[in-house]
Amino acid sequence: MTSATSIETLLDAARLGGLTTTRGGRILATVSRPDAKGTAYRTALVELEDDRILPLTRGAASIGAVAAAEDGTTFFTAKRVGEDGEEADDAQLWALPVRGEARELAARPGGFGRLELAGNLLVTELQVHSQASDEVEHAKLSKERKQAKVTAALHDAFPTRYWDHDLGPARPVLAIAELPDDLMAAKPTLPPGVPDPDTTDTAPSDAEDDTPRRQVLHFRHIPMPPGRLVAWSVDRAGTRALVAMSDSRHDLLAVADLYLLDLTGEQEPRLLREATAETQHYPGPFSPDGSRALIGRSRTWTEEATLSSSTEMLDLTTGATTTVWPEADDWLDIDWLDDATLVATGDDHGRGSVWIGGLTDPAPRRLAGGLEQQLTFSDLQVAGEQLVASASGITVAPHPVRISPATGTVTALPNPADELDAPGQLTEVTAHGADGTEVRAWLRLPDGEGPHPLVVFAHGGPWGSWNAWTYRWNPSPFVDAGYAVLLPDPAISTGYGQAMIDRGQHELGGAPFTDIMALTDATIGRADIDADRTAFAGGSYGGYMANWVAGHTGDRFRCIVTHASLWDTATMGSTTDNAAWERPMRRQNPQYNPKEFVRDIVVPMLVIHGDKDYRVPIAQGHALWYDLNTFSATPRDEQGRTRHRYLYFPDEGHWIMGRGNAQVWYETFIGFLDEHVKGEAPERSAQLG
Repeated sequence: MTSATSIETLLDAARLGGLTTTRGGRILATVSRPDAKGTAYRTALVELEDDRILPLTRGAASIGAVAAAEDGTTFFTAKRVGEDGEEADDAQLWALPVRGEARELAARPGGFGRLELAGNLLVTELQVHSQASDEVEHAKLSKERKQAKVTAALHDAFPTRYWDHDLGPARPVLAIAELPDDLMAAKPTLPPGVPDPDTTDTAPSDAEDDTPRRQVLHFRHIPMPPGRLVAWSVDRAGTRALVAMSDSRHDLLAVADLYLLDLTGEQEPRLLREATAETQHYPGPFSPDGSRALIGRSRTWTEEATLSSSTEMLDLTTGATTTVWPEADDWLDIDWLDDATLVATGDDHGRGSVWIGGLTDPAPRRLAGGLEQQLTFSDLQVAGEQLVASASGITVAPHPVRISPATGTVTALPNPADELDAPGQLTEVTAHGADGTEVRAWLRLPDGEGPHPLVVFAHGGPWGSWNAWTYRWNPSPFVDAGYAVLLPDPAISTGYGQAMIDRGQHELGGAPFTDIMALTDATIGRADIDADRTAFAGGSYGGYMANWVAGHTGDRFRCIVTHASLWDTATMGSTTDNAAWERPMRRQNPQYNPKEFVRDIVVPMLVIHGDKDYRVPIAQGHALWYDLNTFSATPRDEQGRTRHRYLYFPDEGHWIMGRGNAQVWYETFIGFLDEHVKGEAPERSAQLG
């Protein structure tokens, strides 16, 4: 059994969250750590200033959305903690001045979503009762629904849920509030149309939610186009926004249409790009001068075409678009450095790179990153004359860095998160797929000569790469327990050009499978790996691959762990929240459905699934568990009981997020490996009952 210390060190570490910057140079970061009870995570807000870390928030309330003003004011959302120690149901909106205490600006049923400062406006996304036209009606109707204890929702569109939460009866809308010139001195008032409880004869209710709260800011809803808001961006002046609205029509289900909104209310929403069966468009950032915007263009995965991603520059005056960096072959996340220069991040051969280029350049040049290091970069933003990003690697926890746009020099910023030691060594493995394509993987090795037992991790996505730190499928506890961990990037992995996507997307169990097997063969050929003691594991699409491997490799692996996995790809299409799945899989289902090979499964499997997983619904886990018990060829133990196991989380989704549940996940996972790979007596966590 692994040392619990390694797991606890990982799960108890302070974690870097999102970064927020201003063009004037402010840098804010959120950092999460376990609460006082050690059973949940709480997020605090800090400011990174020169070589200092300045705490901005304290206490038990967890920080949500953040927006930073150039004058030093910080806006954020947080749920007030009551005298009982419990958080409020909905987050309130707060403002923190340069000096002094945070002040509540507004509170509403449903709380507040993402925050953006634009001109003298604060723009946010609100969840609004589907029959409400303003905040007064929203509060009234939400209160009536809550008091009636109604939880039902009547839907007229797909999907009805998303990842781990139910949709409805509220709808997302954009809303704006004007910021007073002297925000911190502004007098709170009641929302328009709400009678003052201090001047009426009506006795206030005992319930706090029944008493109207005085607000400093009052939000006005922006008229929204048809469909459900799924993405948005706003210009710096606060006059226009780009929105993607998910809608269905004809035989297209939940596709994204791109609109331009006039935030002043003078013009109706304007449709810019209507989704087709082949393409969809998504909002990107506006240029600093507001005359142009970047929009994402996604080629839809169909039975004939593979998913691809590119960026276009939209002229907001003429409506014309041009492709940005047409010769770039990777999927990039692009932003404006200034009106003439673009910067981007992207996966890059198991690492990441930062790119820079002009508006008319055929391709960008690499500014930082690349093959001589192991870091990848995300959350890239402009702060003053520098770029700021979160950097991490397979053995490096996320930390903030500053990048010079002129030289590409990467400099570490003060790190509010914990730096974690990664045991063992990191190296690479290469091999050739069945079609001759070179493929590669990271290999984490324990200390010592070995030979070490091996566990192969298949990544999810399938569009993704093993190139960054993760707190969920982190190799360190496994390496600490004595296992080598192979992290392969097979066909459909990102960062290797579009051809790598095209190789495998129409054969989910084809080229990705043979690529992983080739990398596994190359790994077990090493003197420091024990070829007779191996296991396979994966989550999401990696779980699909684990199920596929289980039915196609006999007893090559001693056991297999499958998490949030696709088992029956045919029924998956009609139960997932992902409308993009069913249509392109129609041709693949007869050939690449793991369920059809259950009778060829001969080794023990550990099935892991969360009940709140709406991307790969729990029905997939239940069906897999039934089929393993009923049809698999896996021998039973001495008492005639199944050797398979099912780790079920009734309150988790696609990812295991709870602090206690995450520890049980690691302990059960590694314990299953110890039993079947090392032959050690199994240990069961006492928390499992």
